[in-house]
Amino acid sequence: MVVGADVVAVVGATGTGKSELALALAERHRAHGRRAEIVNADAMQLYRGMDIGTAKVPESGRREIPHHQLDVLDVTDEASVAAYQRDARAAITEITADGGVAVLVGGSGLYVSAVLFDLDFPGTDPVLREQLEREHRELGPTVLLDRLRALDPAAAAVIDARNPRRLIRAVEVASRSNRVTPSLPSAPRPWRPAHVLHLRRDREQLVAGLRTRAERMFATGLVDEVATLRDRGLEQGRTARAAIGYAQALQVLRGEATVDQAVEATSIATRKYARRQVSWFKRYADAGTTRVSAVDVTGAGAAELSGLARRIVP
Repeated sequence: MVVGADVVAVVGATGTGKSELALALAERHRAHGRRAEIVNADAMQLYRGMDIGTAKVPESGRREIPHHQLDVLDVTDEASVAAYQRDARAAITEITADGGVAVLVGGSGLYVSAVLFDLDFPGTDPVLREQLEREHRELGPTVLLDRLRALDPAAAAVIDARNPRRLIRAVEVASRSNRVTPSLPSAPRPWRPAHVLHLRRDREQLVAGLRTRAERMFATGLVDEVATLRDRGLEQGRTARAAIGYAQALQVLRGEATVDQAVEATSIATRKYARRQVSWFKRYADAGTTRVSAVDVTGAGAAELSGLARRIVP
């Protein structure tokens, strides 16, 4: 498998080795004298200071390869896929303008798709949003979910109703006459030529790795990281405070859970998220100028992923 596109997307579930492969691919292109830079597509890595819980590659580990869309938001900011789409595409356009390669990497399916495909996102209506948030607080999610079913059955069928932010946003979008539901169409139109590398690991290995990942996060200082972020307003942030690992660490700081309980809850939440990622990226298929390659990385560590990069970029 040789990839010749100037936009390469490395996607897949949490724990499949996306960051390592992306770095190795960029290094291979640079070894051939070609500019190569990385564009982040992990929604939580947009936040400054959210490092341990998002497995963000530290600056010392980036091998002098420029990274875009990392550390661009404060934890009190609300992430916007529309703003991300604009900024990530601008970075890719600049990187590739003189023959460079942009390596888009991340597991946030909607964010990846917003870059690769022609998805439109309506703006936010603050008045409607405030009304829906109040209804959610006072009446609970069932009322909003029923409304979404009436307005947009397709969106209601796939929404995670346990996620208040996503449920409220879905109802907001569906309530507007000029709505465009932010989901992946059955036949998406590519934004520009790209090659998608969809990394997959055996489920048993992936689940075991996610448990180890959760343990490592808490063992290497996640609670202290979250304590610092709480002082910066983490609990007031709509998006950041709900991130997997961060919500559980906040419970530890509030005395609502032990570290062991937080590790277990984080492991379970990560497994559920990984299942949703697998489901999302399974729907990717060759479309127009977008080529999709499934890549089995079961058992692959850093050395094997580096070898894979050499086969992709000979």
